[in-house]
Amino acid sequence: MNASVGLVITEYADFDVELRLESGRLLGPLTLAYESYGELNQERSNVILVAHAWTGDAHAAGVHSEEDRKPGWWDNMIGPGKIFDTDRFFVLCSNVIGSCKGSTGPNSINPRTGRPYRLNFPVLMVRDMVRAQKLLIDRLGITSLLAVVGGSMGAMQALEWGIHYPELVRSIVPIAGTGRTSPMSIALNALARQAIFNDPLWKKGNYRPEHPPADGFALARAVGHISFLSDASMQLKFGRRFSVRDGMFDFFGKFEIERYLDYNGGNFVGRFDTNAFLYLAKALDLYDVAWNFDSLSEALDRLNCPSLWFAFSSDWLYPAEQTEEVIDELQRLNKPVDYRLIQSDYGHDSFLVEPEKFIPILQEFLDRQAKAQNLPAGKTGALSRQ
Repeated sequence: MNASVGLVITEYADFDVELRLESGRLLGPLTLAYESYGELNQERSNVILVAHAWTGDAHAAGVHSEEDRKPGWWDNMIGPGKIFDTDRFFVLCSNVIGSCKGSTGPNSINPRTGRPYRLNFPVLMVRDMVRAQKLLIDRLGITSLLAVVGGSMGAMQALEWGIHYPELVRSIVPIAGTGRTSPMSIALNALARQAIFNDPLWKKGNYRPEHPPADGFALARAVGHISFLSDASMQLKFGRRFSVRDGMFDFFGKFEIERYLDYNGGNFVGRFDTNAFLYLAKALDLYDVAWNFDSLSEALDRLNCPSLWFAFSSDWLYPAEQTEEVIDELQRLNKPVDYRLIQSDYGHDSFLVEPEKFIPILQEFLDRQAKAQNLPAGKTGALSRQ
């Protein structure tokens, strides 16, 4: 059994700057929430940046208190002897701008008005998130990233890092990602938006935090959550079982999958902000790695570092063929790229549910990158069973 990183604290970096966004608007000053695990070596060459998914945060590993029952979202991957071995690597996770988890977002105070931004917050792109993270990397005096690793929206961030900061990034690992968001994904987010917009408590973003548009937001989360699953995983977990509390011919009776979506959506309302959810969804919709380039080829030609890509057989949110569109172009450009299609029944969430299926491949890749940077060899990475 591998050890946890134990007690951790979330730190906050403030930047008295105005960041020019892809929209042309300026955003500042900025705050970024982040956590770090392990020790930075003297050469500052052992840094792994972990990028979180849509509604994730900076709390990737460990616990915030002895009473904390839920560790960070990638705790089984980060720690002594794990794949991101904190005896070997300095692991950094930054919350993105646009979020509600400590970084500047629509709930933050607009310095020009003294009131929360709400819908006056500017529309963001994933590229803007990465530019803000670069401020943190500079603040910490880091001049080399051994790897940038992330799943889903984190995969988009990893790709943006590799393309726009080739002098800094030594390798990237995009997991369950895409080079551009598909019409189907945009359509699903459109349904989620309408669920929120149609809730009278949303009030065009001017809801009171203590009275969020809970019904609409829970439904929006349910739409998104369905896209993270797969038919096989829902069959496995729920089948066609009817809720034991309901009668089959009760008009308002529910299947277990319905009860699950209700429960998941209700819990989510209490831990995330509605406007932040909407802004991050818009950033996902707008994602296109070729944005402001003449072509996909021109954008990917800037990626000079080795990259390791993972897609999952049952992922219908960002299906394998979308990843393979990027892989094919990288191979045509003779870039150092490795790609693995992982067989899994857990849909888009496979990278969180079954990491043991890709950990050995990731371990070998990280070992190669570490050796290239003359880092000492580590123990064989393993998945914690805690």
